[in-house]
Amino acid sequence: MTRLTVLRATDYSRMPWKNGGGSTEEITRDTGTGLESFGWRLSIADIAQSGDFSVFAGYQRIITVLQGAGMTLNVDGALTEPLLPGDPFAFSGDSQVSCHLIEGAIRDFNLIYAPDRYRVSLKWIDVLQPQRLFTSAHTLLLFSIAQQMAANMGAHPPQVLEKYDCLQLDNETGGLQEVVLYAPKASRCCLIELSRI
Repeated sequence: MTRLTVLRATDYSRMPWKNGGGSTEEITRDTGTGLESFGWRLSIADIAQSGDFSVFAGYQRIITVLQGAGMTLNVDGALTEPLLPGDPFAFSGDSQVSCHLIEGAIRDFNLIYAPDRYRVSLKWIDVLQPQRLFTSAHTLLLFSIAQQMAANMGAHPPQVLEKYDCLQLDNETGGLQEVVLYAPKASRCCLIELSRI
């Protein structure tokens, strides 16, 4: 049995960062409330100025710049290459991380998860024509950065997504599910598969 939830960007709740240095729109999470009681959490962060990231001990993080010129990160004293829009980057939540904005404020897309509880696959997909794929993940998240695209997930009716909307397919049994992606013109989305360990 599967459950499909349509998450609209207009409904995301905003909360301050753990260190108070910015704010986040939470898209969805597996369980709990607050900033440390989840197994995984998906969000969009607004970074207005260069500064430190919050520490999330015991978690893994994957971020992607969505809007703005981009940033460079200092991760435990090592500088990254510039992270431009569309560039994903993974790092440990235990790391000491600070960012330097290249030119003004940015928005970025964040997955934080506990690697001792979940196996994760995150990929950005360019939808140039209908694409069909299959997954047995316990949770599938489809996040759209297109103005409009559509998806069929499992046996559920097709859903239309607008910019920053997200679909969440909960597949408790882990049975194989079909996913078909459509878009009226070239579009991009992020597909995240989370499976309990």
